[in-house]
Amino acid sequence: MTGGDVPVGRRVAQWRVRRRMTQQMLADRLGKSKSWVDKVERGVRALDRFSVIQDVARVLRVEPATLLDRENPPPARGDEGVDGVRAALARYDLFPVGSGHRCATSPDELGRRVDHAWSAYRHARYPQVLRLAPELLDATRAAYAGGGDGTGGLLVRAYRITASVLVKLGEPDLAWLAADRAVTVAAGHPRWTAVAAVPLGQALRAAGRGRLATTVTIAAANRTGAPAARDGSPVEAALAGTLWVEAALAAASCGDARSAAEWLGVAAGIAGRADDRHDPHLDGFGPAAVQVAHVAAAVELGDGGEAVTRHETAVRSEGWRWLPVEHRAAHLVDAARAYLQIGDLRRAGRALTEADRLAPAEVRMRPVARTVLAEVARGGPVPTGVAHLATAVGLTR
Repeated sequence: MTGGDVPVGRRVAQWRVRRRMTQQMLADRLGKSKSWVDKVERGVRALDRFSVIQDVARVLRVEPATLLDRENPPPARGDEGVDGVRAALARYDLFPVGSGHRCATSPDELGRRVDHAWSAYRHARYPQVLRLAPELLDATRAAYAGGGDGTGGLLVRAYRITASVLVKLGEPDLAWLAADRAVTVAAGHPRWTAVAAVPLGQALRAAGRGRLATTVTIAAANRTGAPAARDGSPVEAALAGTLWVEAALAAASCGDARSAAEWLGVAAGIAGRADDRHDPHLDGFGPAAVQVAHVAAAVELGDGGEAVTRHETAVRSEGWRWLPVEHRAAHLVDAARAYLQIGDLRRAGRALTEADRLAPAEVRMRPVARTVLAEVARGGPVPTGVAHLATAVGLTR
């Protein structure tokens, strides 16, 4: 048997052994039985659901495409940049708070650098974000250690940007670390605590800790939502709405359809008083954001038909074009997953190529997007655009 003929179950077993895990350890982390793992590895039980393959890959700390591809997994994108971010996070005590260190960069200049990095993220320029993040973390931590006014908020935002891009690139544990640092820095400041809770919820959800993510985001949303209801502040309202969306997506990741629907309803009520174009934290929150969140939740719940119907409504809405590029491209990847769930490979491929046109890094660097592309490419004859994209990503040779 050649490398290209290795069954998926055998590859699961190989990676499990590499990670020094027993079958029972893998089963516990997946919420499955040891018998289930044994049957998968022996090929008695097929891994034929994309969501299950995602779960197994997450626990084994590999890309889903590594378990699916024929001979060699798609080339990793951004690994070198992630290593730089990892090293920067390991320097967290370089300038301990109270050390008296004086930062050479002014808060105004740091603010511009943070804004620049966030803009790069919102436009899905992930290689650029990876290049900027290490120095940005060092500079904002140094400023915070020196006690500069407003530097705590800048450091929270720097950690948030870092966590967000790490979630995108399939590094949930490292993202969790960055987001946790943001929460620590934000302690005592309600608004920045809410800001930090957004990437923390995302990182926990990406790490398969959906119930923890709901706890974190609901607590932050309730604290933020109360003042928003009293004074109608667009800042608090947008943050509260974003947090309710994150709570709903976390619930969907746990299969809790009722809670997901309820919390998206809360977010929709907040969004009804918001303007997609007025977004103080540049999250893209508004009615359109809630619409596309319904799609993501339906995909997580395995309801491809519902997701497709909502997707086709969302992209025709007036607010669609006001969403950040990253948000729109990520939604198109979710739409591709929805089409894949209902067996429509042609429209799944079309959604992926549209996402690639908007934001190439969203498709070419995100493990989940490349896995969906692999599934579309393996499903039979594909349009030229999909074939070219699969070649560019390294799925075909």
